[in-house]
Amino acid sequence: MRLADVSEPATGAYVALETLIGLRFPAGQLQLTRRNRALSALAGPNKANFRGRGIDFEEVRSYQAGDDIRTIDWRVTARTGAAHTKVFREERERPVLVVVDQRCSQFFGSQYCFKSVLAAHLGALLAWSALGNGDRVGGLVFNDSRHREVRPRRSRNTVLTILSQIEAFNQRLPLASGDDRSLAGILQTLRRIARPGTSIYLVSDFYGAEDPAVRENLFRLAQHSEITALSCADPLETALPPAGRYAITDGQRRSELATADRHLRQNYRQEQEARMEALGTDLQRLGIPLLRASTAESPFLLLQRYFGGQSR
Repeated sequence: MRLADVSEPATGAYVALETLIGLRFPAGQLQLTRRNRALSALAGPNKANFRGRGIDFEEVRSYQAGDDIRTIDWRVTARTGAAHTKVFREERERPVLVVVDQRCSQFFGSQYCFKSVLAAHLGALLAWSALGNGDRVGGLVFNDSRHREVRPRRSRNTVLTILSQIEAFNQRLPLASGDDRSLAGILQTLRRIARPGTSIYLVSDFYGAEDPAVRENLFRLAQHSEITALSCADPLETALPPAGRYAITDGQRRSELATADRHLRQNYRQEQEARMEALGTDLQRLGIPLLRASTAESPFLLLQRYFGGQSR
């Protein structure tokens, strides 16, 4: 994807490392720390215990009109006889973890690109944006049988390592039958490596998210981290195509999809809508915003909608 193409959907069944590196330039227009009203609304009324960046104590100064009375330093006030207040400064950096799903369920697409490619583009844009903001960036890339962790560092080489892992996992698709590791298992790993205060961007199709263990792990993570979920979907998953017969393949076998039955199309659409609604409801209860990404839309424009900022 060249800079001039960021307004268009990603393309292809596989992703190239040079394409992910090239996303560094449009990512400069994103500010992940800028959670606008639209994103905040997606998180619902329930907020996580930790809200992104922390605060550090800086100094004590004389109380001024308009200061929050909750920050008054009563010991200094009692000792000096004059009201004093504590001043805090916002923590300047935070660890950011970009988690990218490259399981076989992501190896699917109908028009522009596969979901695995969409996830790769989103992960690259998020990683470059975080680095440009001065944050320490790490990653977790996984498929059905293995994962690779990249420790957060404020380094261009670290981002390149993350992108290399995304490409490597992407190029292995489709996988032969393996351990079939669940989403709950990956979240368990994420709980182990995510330190308190980490900002987590979870890019997945959330296949298997109905497992109660998934919600439990997300609940534990949300207690000390700020999580943003990005779901990858394809239009064909939302609604079957018009009545007809269509050739489909999983890369190994070929079959035919018949969609002439109106009730079949209607039931399919309702089931998929119910699945996504249930996912959104579960995440909202945990205070986790859900961004819905489609293979038929630009990944950059989706992120710009919620994290748009001035060019750096």
